[in-house]
Amino acid sequence: MIGLVAAILASILLLPGFLKNSDQSDLPDVVDYNFHIKPIISDRCFKCHGPDKAKQESELGLHNEAGLFKALKDDPNGHVIVPGQPGKSELYRRIMTSDTADMMPPPESNLSLTDYEKALIKKWIEQGAKYKQHWAFIPPVKPDLPNVKNKSWVKNEIDYFVLHRLKNEGLKPNEEADKERLLRRASYDLTGLPPSPALLDRFLADQSSDAFEKMVDTLMALPSYGEHQTAHWLDLARYADSHGYQDDSYRSQWPWRDWVIHAFNQNMPYNQFVTWQLAGDLLPEASKEQILATGFCRNHKITQEGGVIEDEYRTEYIADKANLFGSAFLGLTFECAKCHDHKYDPIPQAEYFGVYAFFNQNTEKGFYNDVSNLSIAEQPTLVPTKAELDGILSFINDSEADTVVSMIMQESDSLRKTFTLIRGQYDKPDKEVGFATPKAVLPFPEGSPKNRLGLSNWLFDEKNPLTARVTVNRIWQQFFGSGIVKSVENFGSQGELPSHPELLDWLAVDFRESGWDIKHLIKKIVTSAAYRQSAESSEKKQELDPENRFVSRGPRFRMTPEMLRDTWLATSGLLNPAIGGPPVKPYQPAGLWEEMNAGDGRGTLTKYVQDKEGKLYRRTMYTIFKRTLPHPFLTTFDASYRDVCSVKRQRTNTPLQALNLMNDPLMLEASRTIAQQFLKQNSLSLPQRLEAAFRKAAARKPTKEELQVLEKHFAERQTQLSKSPEIAKQLLKIGESPIDEKIDPIASAALMEAIALVYNMDDVICN
Repeated sequence: MIGLVAAILASILLLPGFLKNSDQSDLPDVVDYNFHIKPIISDRCFKCHGPDKAKQESELGLHNEAGLFKALKDDPNGHVIVPGQPGKSELYRRIMTSDTADMMPPPESNLSLTDYEKALIKKWIEQGAKYKQHWAFIPPVKPDLPNVKNKSWVKNEIDYFVLHRLKNEGLKPNEEADKERLLRRASYDLTGLPPSPALLDRFLADQSSDAFEKMVDTLMALPSYGEHQTAHWLDLARYADSHGYQDDSYRSQWPWRDWVIHAFNQNMPYNQFVTWQLAGDLLPEASKEQILATGFCRNHKITQEGGVIEDEYRTEYIADKANLFGSAFLGLTFECAKCHDHKYDPIPQAEYFGVYAFFNQNTEKGFYNDVSNLSIAEQPTLVPTKAELDGILSFINDSEADTVVSMIMQESDSLRKTFTLIRGQYDKPDKEVGFATPKAVLPFPEGSPKNRLGLSNWLFDEKNPLTARVTVNRIWQQFFGSGIVKSVENFGSQGELPSHPELLDWLAVDFRESGWDIKHLIKKIVTSAAYRQSAESSEKKQELDPENRFVSRGPRFRMTPEMLRDTWLATSGLLNPAIGGPPVKPYQPAGLWEEMNAGDGRGTLTKYVQDKEGKLYRRTMYTIFKRTLPHPFLTTFDASYRDVCSVKRQRTNTPLQALNLMNDPLMLEASRTIAQQFLKQNSLSLPQRLEAAFRKAAARKPTKEELQVLEKHFAERQTQLSKSPEIAKQLLKIGESPIDEKIDPIASAALMEAIALVYNMDDVICN
């Protein structure tokens, strides 16, 4: 446990007013329980006096208000804390004493408090020892903008909070990034694709004061905007094209994915976007589009194996939906309460199953007897008519589909009772529970519909403290690489504290006041001066802000596998821009599926049959996602396995990634395609060809030194390949796009390898 809470203490160093030295004169003017005191008590005291009653010493818990101000067991006139009087507070006496028999934490625990931390606790008690509910459970209020001197740097409200924090930390913001890098950053962050040379030229030529804002509007109006936002949502929604478990056969859930793209491009308000996915089928006179949206709840794994127990798997499916709800929308480790009361957050097991009850009314089964029909386990399903596909569901791309079918939610005609389960086991029901939500967050209101629609209404109640915060934090992470709350998946007591708490609350309230307008929120972030900063760092910033938590510079981190692969497609001109439709099967090492299935699997995903022509060049988000064996390029670059809700990907750095980038067949095919494009233009010199290719990949012109390196590499490879022409011909055969036989193969292969070098630059693989 100590290891779990240590992160909280570390994160407190990020908070305004909490300085890293022990000079007691630097104590904050007002000591806050949540941001100054609770992390100390959590780290040093919870091992013996935390929320786990089984480990509480002297039946004393310091995790809540009752425990902190409790009368002493052996002295009813004494109290753990006496507001305003440190000398009469037993907690303060114990941390200050030198008597090892009374000292807290006890010496054998190897835990201790610094003089600064002791002074903090003393000042907090002197100021009245004001206790607060966990910060994330207090509804956000829109704070006033901080006063800042450098108003010329400010672009919008975000910058007031960022600049104020930087000043407190003794840091200054960077200058704005140059126009080439700025547009490249925004283009990738908004569309997942590099800016076209034409768009870049247009931006460079526009000298108006709002040139960048106009570019942001242009990018958000592109269909690729909805695709890129959907790519993030698919991780959260645990979307896949297979059922998971051992057989892991094909499922048709792509029509729901097409709807998500459509919803983002239409800028559907977030509250409506989520409500349709949670309860579209329960809306009055629900349309087929609203019903299709509920496929969100059915993206979990489904077994199709004989011999399974109906109740066991149905329980797993419902629990998955409850866990999804807690992770995606509340930012809590909600699933911990399935087997017992949550150890660290105020979520009793009964309240977990109160949420479970909302999803327990679905007609979905855990097992179907007719296992010969593998698609039957997907019921209930939606099968649109041709008229619907031409009308209300016209956003579904059925041009390559034999049939269109998607799993959906459907409410049972009768009420199914819900019970807590002992240790979470399906066959050990205990106490009956009704429909309920975590009271510590917000009690479920009387009179609200006791179904998934009522649950969605609760989620977007203006008194709900989590929904808006969790959403804006997750979207902030998309653009800065880390959330304002770094533990995006955990807003509970064991999660990180926000680096900019007032900014988080301002954005949350503003998002709600905007009508839950996603594009409004994203534009606010992208047009801020904080986002526009150069990504350059300095020794001082590396020392004081190594992870850029204070936003002392612009964001820069490695792109997702989808963005990396799509870069090759877009810059080479190979990209097939079709939106939606069934999943596709691009290049993949031979034999992977066959080895996994050992030749005896069922269904259509036992043998990988690569697609041809245009299907090879679809955006990476359309690559077929088999849960037991996702495409190796995705997993190499840290994509989620999508068996559970995932709101944050890891970002690793391994030798295998470098090998993949240098040898990927699509990257080499894209390099060859660009090389032959420029070799056809006889009027271009070698430096011009290299410069044009560099600009395609990096969205900027190369420096003189970079160009010299590329020219040298081209010359060396041309000389070597001239001696081994067969190697050149083999290189040019990589990929299935046509080869221009009229172009000198030696020059083609040498230029191809120079362009491959560009594709492997940090400035290309990082955004």
